[in-house]
Order: sequence, then C-alpha cells, then structure tokens
Amino acid sequence: MADYDAIVIGAGHNGLVTAAYLAKAGRRVLVLERRERTGGILDTVEIAPGVRAPGIVHTVGRLRTSVIDDLGLVRHGLVLIDPPVRVFAPQPDGPALTLWGDASRTADELRSRSAHDAEAYPTFDKKVRSLASFLAYLNAATPPDVKNLTFADLLTGLRAGRAFRELGARAAREVTRMMPMAIADVVGEVFEDYAIRGAIASRAVLYSATGPWSAGTATTFLSDAAGNDGGAPGQSVSVRGGPGTLAEVLTSAARSFGAEVRTGAEVVRVLTRDERAVGVALASGEELFARAVASSADPKRTLTTLVDPVVIGPHLLWRAGNIRTPGVVSKVNLSLSALPRFPGADEERLRGRIVIAPSIDHLERAFDASKYGRISEEPFLEATIPTLSDPTLAPEGQHVMSVIAQWTPHALREGDWEAERESLADLVVKTMERYAPGLGELVTGRQVLTPVDLEREYGLSGGHPLHAEPGLDCWFAWRPLLGHASYRFGVEGLYLCGSGAHPGGGITGAPGANAAREILADLKKKKR
Repeated sequence: MADYDAIVIGAGHNGLVTAAYLAKAGRRVLVLERRERTGGILDTVEIAPGVRAPGIVHTVGRLRTSVIDDLGLVRHGLVLIDPPVRVFAPQPDGPALTLWGDASRTADELRSRSAHDAEAYPTFDKKVRSLASFLAYLNAATPPDVKNLTFADLLTGLRAGRAFRELGARAAREVTRMMPMAIADVVGEVFEDYAIRGAIASRAVLYSATGPWSAGTATTFLSDAAGNDGGAPGQSVSVRGGPGTLAEVLTSAARSFGAEVRTGAEVVRVLTRDERAVGVALASGEELFARAVASSADPKRTLTTLVDPVVIGPHLLWRAGNIRTPGVVSKVNLSLSALPRFPGADEERLRGRIVIAPSIDHLERAFDASKYGRISEEPFLEATIPTLSDPTLAPEGQHVMSVIAQWTPHALREGDWEAERESLADLVVKTMERYAPGLGELVTGRQVLTPVDLEREYGLSGGHPLHAEPGLDCWFAWRPLLGHASYRFGVEGLYLCGSGAHPGGGITGAPGANAAREILADLKKKKR
C-alpha cells in the first residue's frame, strides 16, 4: 500500500511547485529535502552581521505568472520588485549605457551614442517579444516522445503548428532562421555600438558554458524573454526579502494545499519493484512508498546515483552520465559600508542589473579562458545592489552587492578552488572598482560561492545551476535526453520536475508545473 500519491525529491523551487500543484489537486504529497531549509538555489544568506545577500541567483523575473496566480503566492507574502531600469552597463572608455524597460526611453538615450541604434532598438525589442511568444507556447507544452508518439503528442504538434502560423509568415521565417544562430550575429546584424551588443548578448550566455559566438545562443536569448516582460534588455525583477523569501512563499503555498514538507531528509535511493519506481529510501534507513516519485534533482544525479543501475540498464546509464553539466559560474557577495559610486549613474540606474560586458570581444575572450580551465583577468560580471530596492537586507546606510562571475570553471587547470577562492573575490572587486572607483574601501565582508560549492552545498552535478547546458542538443524534445523529455524519466513511475527538464533552468517554475500536469494525468489513468 502506497503511503503517498507522490513523493517529490528535493525542495527546490520546481519541486515545491510540483508538490503544490499535486496537493492542490487533492493528492497526498510528501516533499523530502536534504538541507535544513527549502529553496535550493533560491537562497538568501547572511554574509555579515545583519547583512543578507542572494545566493546564486539575484533576479526572478522569469517566474511564470500562471504559477503565481494558480498557487496564490501573493497571498502567502510574495512581493516582487520591478524597477524601471533593466541594465546599467558602465564602459571602460566613454559614457555608460542604460537599458530601460521602456524601449522608447532607451532609444532616446541611445541617440547620443548612435542615431542608427536609437532607430533600430524599438523594432528589435518588438521582434524579440514576438518571437519569444512562440517559445513561451512551447515552454508550456509537454515535448513529444519522438520514439513512441501518442495521440496527445500529435495534438501538441498541431497546436504548435497553429501557434507558429499565428506568428505570421515573416516572423515564422525569422524565428526559424534565428534560433540556431550565435547571439553575436543576431546583435551584430542590428546594432553598431559595441556596448549595446555586449550588454544585450550577455543574457544569452549567463550561467552557461557557451560564448557569444556559440551556435544556438540566440535560442537561449529568446527563451529568457519567453513568457515575461523581458524583451531586448531582459528582466531585473527581485523578491522583497531576497530569493529565500520566494522559497518560503512556495513552501507555505504547498503546505496550505496539504503537502507535507520535510527538511533534513536525504533521499539516497529510488526504490523500484518490477522495474517501476515505488518509493524512496532515506539516509536514515527509512523507506517511504508512493504511486509516483518526482525528482527535482538534476537528471544526471537522478539516474546515476539514485536509481538502481541494473534497472535502468547500461545504455541509459551511459547516456545520463554524458549529460553536459560544465559548471562555470561563481557568486561573490559583498557587504558595503556605503553605496558605491558609478560615474554617470544615479540611484535609479543602479536598481537593475549592472553588467560588465563592454563588447562581444570582451565576452568571447573571457569565455575562451574558461575553455582552458582558466579565469579571465577581464571577466564578464553581472551585479545587483538589492538593498537599493529592499533596505530590509542590511542595516540603514549599508548595502549589498551581489555579483555573478561568469566562466569560472569547476575544474581549474592550475590549483584548486580552496586556494583560488579569495583570488576570485579580489578579481571581482578589482574589476568592479574600475567602474566604481573606491569600491574596495567600502567592502566590509564578502562571501564566495564557487562551482565546487554549488555541487557540494546544493547537489548540482558539476556545479551547474541550470542542471544541464541549455544548448540546442538539450532543448525541447532533447531535454534532458531524447526519448525522456515528457517528464517521465528512466523508469515507469519516476518523473523529472527540476530545471533539467523542459523548458530548462532559471526561476520560472515551468518544469515543475508541467511535470505536475503529466503526473496528475498518469495518476488518473492508473486509478481507472
């Protein structure tokens, strides 16, 4: 007799979303989390007395609106902060660039840099939104199992075809042409100014082991704008109280629907019977049983460490072991005694993302270093100062700077991360100080999270925050593996509901919501 209708492994945001939807539908659900708090990478950490900073992520602008509404997250305390500015991009030579949520305001400011780019920007922003709308439709769909097509898969294909036609002939041709392209080519076709190219292109490579000249990064760029108000500059939405507050809100919502959430409960094995998942075993020795098991752990970890290799077989085990998880992202959090000064920037311009990506060449050179196990001396950084919009994160007058350091490889060619941790922090402060003179003197505390820390602390294979690379070889029907993209994963009764499932990483809740839909459909069939 099953103890639960569903057991969810991991209380990351997608695991909590899956649990909430299942519980809302009246199912008995248990969520098991290895750590002592929920949220996974949705973390807010104390870096100095009374000073809290975002963990690995600092914006949540891609959170699906339907998830917020369906789960009543606002009732549970979710407060989103959406500043009018999206990107402030200081330059090593010349004035800084600002990209606003309002495309016309951005265009007005671009005229002093390039009349051509000022004219082109609103059209490009509109095109991005149009093409991303098609990807938003795909992101909400369950990818077909191309090896065993069902009638439901055929219906999905027909609906996708209808959505594609609704784009119009010109936009349909453009999305087909653009998706395999490198983002460097996309922005190079439209804009003259190197600074605009770099600032916009940076979104297409954040968190991934790809550079701006890598094929398919245009798809990553469009996906980042799918289903939200990102457009050309992307989102800069944060959560009041930090990302950890969103984790608390999701946990509260899941529990309000009846889901049971247990922390400090590490799942070490998925139990199987007759080649079907029937429950889980905990590190404590306890065994729990359910009609369905959903893993929000990454797909490589799920199949290679949690499922009996005899059950999944050597071929699938080999394929799972080759899912690409090259973690190349670190996080440096700084506590500051005062607000840093960026020439040409008032407080309003600093409320969004501060992007250090002055050109495509700058990005590509930084990426090149990572391919050889090194960290560039001129890194690509994306920072936020969350205390400008949310003063609850630090005592009055103090500030937090949250910095994502891109292309810091998990496997360093020389040395190890324990030895290089402080060197990375020094590099980040030194780089930011070029654009904000005197920043170093304001630092009162700092925290460094490396790819090794992400693997150890959050259970991410290779320290990859997206669970798997977002390349075209791991997109839609290929994510995470061809034949295993419909959230049914590896063995019957086991489902994948984390960022390694379609439509991928980022704080969207989409994989969790989509997986819940398929689990509910299967549970209804079994009940009959």
